Amino acid sequence: MDINLAILLFSAISFIGYGVNSFFSKRMISEYERWGYQNQRIILGSCQVLGGLGLLIGLAIPLLLSVASFLLMCMMLTAVFVRIKLNERLVKMLPAFFYVIVNFIIFYNSVV
Repeated sequence: MDINLAILLFSAISFIGYGVNSFFSKRMISEYERWGYQNQRIILGSCQVLGGLGLLIGLAIPLLLSVASFLLMCMMLTAVFVRIKLNERLVKMLPAFFYVIVNFIIFYNSVV
């Protein structure tokens, strides 16, 4: 398996899983409350699921891959800034920052 495909599948599955957890997981519901986004939880979770699906469908439709990876990268960059605003420790920011990098790689590879 190509490394770029592996990265894409990892990101897509992660976002779909995280998005679904946003709907049902008590831990995730409390996290959204802590971040101050409890009213946006459903829409943000839906965006994560759609973004993950966009990555998968983007394997067949390159423009969709570029758009989905760019938007997921922006979403995770925003998540980093939210954590900075909340003065969270660096270790709490690392997963979001990791997904910024992963989706930047996917985006970059989709436009080159």
